[in-house]
Amino acid sequence: MALRSARLLLLVLVVLRESCFGISSHSLKYFYTSSWEPSPGLLHFVAVGYVDDQVFVRYDSQSPRMEPRVSWMEKVGKEDPQYWEEETQGAHANEETFRDDVEILRGRYNLSEGLHTLQMMFGCELQRDGTKRGFYQLGYEGKTFITFDKETLKWVASDPQAQITQRKWNDDSVHNQRNKAYLEEGCIEWLEKYLSYGNEMLLRRETPNVTMSSRTELEDGMETHVCRVDGFYPREIDASWTRDGEVWLQDTFHGSMAPNADGTYHYWLSIRIDPKERGRYRCHVEHDGLQEPLDLALKEPTNSKSNLGLIIGCVVAVLAVIVGILAFIYFCKRHQDDYKAAPTSDKGSHSSDQGSNQAVSSLLAGDTPSIKIEE
Repeated sequence: MALRSARLLLLVLVVLRESCFGISSHSLKYFYTSSWEPSPGLLHFVAVGYVDDQVFVRYDSQSPRMEPRVSWMEKVGKEDPQYWEEETQGAHANEETFRDDVEILRGRYNLSEGLHTLQMMFGCELQRDGTKRGFYQLGYEGKTFITFDKETLKWVASDPQAQITQRKWNDDSVHNQRNKAYLEEGCIEWLEKYLSYGNEMLLRRETPNVTMSSRTELEDGMETHVCRVDGFYPREIDASWTRDGEVWLQDTFHGSMAPNADGTYHYWLSIRIDPKERGRYRCHVEHDGLQEPLDLALKEPTNSKSNLGLIIGCVVAVLAVIVGILAFIYFCKRHQDDYKAAPTSDKGSHSSDQGSNQAVSSLLAGDTPSIKIEE
């Protein structure tokens, strides 16, 4: 009985979790960037927070306040009046720490003038199967500097200059345990809280719009088909080519996932096939916004029927040009012969006509008339 009650409680918790947070993966990530230029002594620090790839908070050293970037974050300030002040203080503390860190690393790498950049990235993910992931790493000058492994509670140096930091941080086991606790517990709790605030936007379902386009290659007669998936949310989507119901990877290409201005996403994939096997292929799409998977059949390219007509039209056009050139040559030759055959016996009465004919004949023959300038 106790076992049955425990199973029932677990089922209820799973149902409640999926009803509140959906079955898609969600993430909470922060990116800190500090740019330091030694000569004027200027530091520019920016902290940006993301929930599911959407910017929701931002701090900038030029306007040193942590501020909301989405309307649903206004609920946080109403429930916790100290929230924005505490977030601002935390960001300001990190700004000062980064100022010192950049100076230390500049000396460690023996760098002098120029712009130097230090970045920190950390956050957590709640996968659709309930598993939790977390990451915490620093980068310097655009390269990974050191990374935290929460499973071993150890820092891993990605650069020889980071080994000094690695040894110091690995000796602080208490702080590393706190990092692990934050990534696995505190970060997840905040993620779920933010999802509850922005549920209308972050937990919505936008159905993908799937369209197909195709063309026939003139060189070899093969066909290229493109499957475009647009306007879907959340980000997770399964789009693939199938042949006879099985996933097909040969001669396929997948584009990168990209966001739209309204927060939805778009994606595309293409395949190159023999037109004789067109009926065997489908564009297969699965998404939370669909009640059931889509399987779109490939259609005959619109340019395939016009290829023969295009070729015939080109041949006819070439023949027409050739005929036109021949007709022009014949016309010129005919007129030249007519001028040569003009009567010349009555020289006195037709001297002006004869001179005119000779001038035209000379031009048609390609001679260039000249005017002599007298001294």
